[in-house]
Amino acid sequence: MIAQSFIRDLINRVDIVGVVERHVPLKKAGANYVARCPFHSEKTPSFTVSPGKQFYHCFGCGAHGNAIDFVIEQTGMGFAEAVRDLAASVGMKVVEDKPDAPRRKREEDVDLPAIMLQAAQYYKSELKHSETAIAYLKNRGLTGEIAAHFGIGYAPPGWQNLASVFSNYQDKALLAAGLVKENEEGRRYDIFRDRIVFPIWNERGTIIGFGGRVLDSGASIDKAQEGPKYLNSPETPLFEKGRELYGLFQARKAIREAGKVVVVEGYMDVVALAQHGIGYAVATLGTATTGMHVQKLLRHADDVVFCFDGDEAGQRAAWRALENSLPQITDGKNISFLFLPQGEDPDSFVRKNGTAGFEKLLGEALPLSAFLLRELSARVDLKSQEGRARFLQSARPLVSKIIAPALGLMLRKRLAELAGVSQSELEALYQIKLQARPQAPQKYARKAPSLARKLLRLLLYQPQLAANFDAVLPDSPQGEFQALKQLLEFLCDDPHLQNHAVIIEFFRGTAHEALLREVGRELFMWDEKKLGEEDMAREFAGALDQLRELERHAKIDALRSKSEREELTSEEKRQYQQLLKREPVTAEERESGAI
Repeated sequence: MIAQSFIRDLINRVDIVGVVERHVPLKKAGANYVARCPFHSEKTPSFTVSPGKQFYHCFGCGAHGNAIDFVIEQTGMGFAEAVRDLAASVGMKVVEDKPDAPRRKREEDVDLPAIMLQAAQYYKSELKHSETAIAYLKNRGLTGEIAAHFGIGYAPPGWQNLASVFSNYQDKALLAAGLVKENEEGRRYDIFRDRIVFPIWNERGTIIGFGGRVLDSGASIDKAQEGPKYLNSPETPLFEKGRELYGLFQARKAIREAGKVVVVEGYMDVVALAQHGIGYAVATLGTATTGMHVQKLLRHADDVVFCFDGDEAGQRAAWRALENSLPQITDGKNISFLFLPQGEDPDSFVRKNGTAGFEKLLGEALPLSAFLLRELSARVDLKSQEGRARFLQSARPLVSKIIAPALGLMLRKRLAELAGVSQSELEALYQIKLQARPQAPQKYARKAPSLARKLLRLLLYQPQLAANFDAVLPDSPQGEFQALKQLLEFLCDDPHLQNHAVIIEFFRGTAHEALLREVGRELFMWDEKKLGEEDMAREFAGALDQLRELERHAKIDALRSKSEREELTSEEKRQYQQLLKREPVTAEERESGAI
């Protein structure tokens, strides 16, 4: 475990401009530097590096992070490897926490990534000792190199093997990490047993979950423990299936080089394709393709190919992917669909036909518009007026989802041709729906941030404001208030901290990381010239006043509720009257917490 204090010192020592410039030529632009984004194709530079904030941000694809994030994204290194690489570049010796060193850990601030890494190392070591599991992988055509590249391991038979890995098997962190379950009697057992285990990394190189596959029936040791063929980690603070893609961390470099990404259905498909030199494949994780998946894919590549089995289930999965792609695709991006021959999946097909055969098939993938029109046409009789009317009616809600102007225009034109109507007639027919479609938000028409989010922004921008925080936070389960509480505790421990890149890095791997990174992106786009220190102090004071109002109303509500059950004491009555004397906030403010 690399010491958190060392990571903080490292970020303070390295200059992100120098780190980025090792890979990307930068050009000075005012207080910042700009370049063409190294993470997606573009003609006009939209990649900005801020030496003041020690962050990079791409206004095109949304890539954002500090020096460590850049090394991970650019080189494909894991987190620890990236830290060591940066440390070597500035002549620093990595400092690790001693196993017995006291660590200040809040109960709710468990280091889940460290737990996941420890489990992954155990599974990987167990694979080396299992002849059955090794034989299974070899029979699937995998080499030791590709298994190591994906960190593949093996969970042996047995109900509580992880008890030998973690000193406290009853630690609730193991439940939170999704490594164990409890039965109705409260007895714990390992989730993964007698399975090949595939670690799932997020884009920053952190292990967030696992996928497990039973060995084929002839190889499995314990039939009673087989369960479902495929098993993923449950949803945890680290792992959300609808947002993550298996293999994306390993595939980023290959995706950039190929200019495309192939989406398959299983982790064995990803690994098998990589074994045959097709390293730009990723997989969804036991769930249908979501809009978040599509957004992430389009940030990494201009061409996305969904590859499905040719059976009925594959057709349904493809249609779901199409529906969720329509609101995400923009002009200049291409989404297409590939259906494999019956009885084949990417793993079996590439082993039979090789790399060239699979890539040839990729070239025959159906463009999104062709797949949409093919499916809608197949459901009706276009020779009859009723069939054409049904055709147009079925297409209407799909077309209304498209925000890409050129693609929407071309698709409506083709729909009109197939239905035997003019384009103007089709536009008139769809006009109500088209007008009702939500318009893209204007550049400056942004929703006002919540109170907690505004305070998060202010504290990240000017950490020393934490010393003046004298209001009481509401006892709210809202994620933003919980993150604010943790941030204030961190800043109070180090009142001289100025670098918000260091602050966000501290929360890597915690339940609040995604929110703080999102706020960091918003912060990056603030116009510093419009908000000086005095302005920020006034904003902060106003936010604290609003917090005090929320606290006052909480006390009023508590006393009023008590008075309905029993008579208040004289002191409580006096307090109630004092609280009511102040002018109350509006009901809307009180409910939303917005300023």
